Amino acid sequence: MTLKRILTAVAAVVMLMVPQGCRISYKLNGAAIDYTVYRTIHVGEFPIRAALVYSPLQQIFENDLLDYITRNTRLTVTDGASDLEIEGEIMGYNLTPQAVTEDAYASKTRLTITVRVKYTDTKQDSNDVNQTFSAYRDFDASQMLNDVQEQLCQEISKELVELIFNATLGNW
Repeated sequence: MTLKRILTAVAAVVMLMVPQGCRISYKLNGAAIDYTVYRTIHVGEFPIRAALVYSPLQQIFENDLLDYITRNTRLTVTDGASDLEIEGEIMGYNLTPQAVTEDAYASKTRLTITVRVKYTDTKQDSNDVNQTFSAYRDFDASQMLNDVQEQLCQEISKELVELIFNATLGNW
């Protein structure tokens, strides 16, 4: 038998064994959900409990959360009892001065949004999460909040949704 035939035979045997011995699996979104166990999710309301209120924030946040879950999982969103449940409240909507200049005026203002999340896994209590998440954006203090508020809330909401997803459904 020639060396070429031996190498061809070895390569053929290796090729037959590789698919049976190894399994490559990856998820682009980081979700770690066993769809044979979990099929449904209920996303509750997130009322605003902050002292300062931007009323569209609740709808922006809830829509972003539902959209993200729908795009990144195969879970069915339900209104009633579910395998998984997410609920909470928007606890903080705060403005704080940042980057104080030499004349004691702030050159930047920080908008911080804080959300408390209660995630319940009805199949496995050890996966439950009760946690607070915060995200912020800075804007130039010469700008009026009313002029930048909607854009900042959308950006912060998207960041919060990713943090919440990774801590709950992403199972990181």
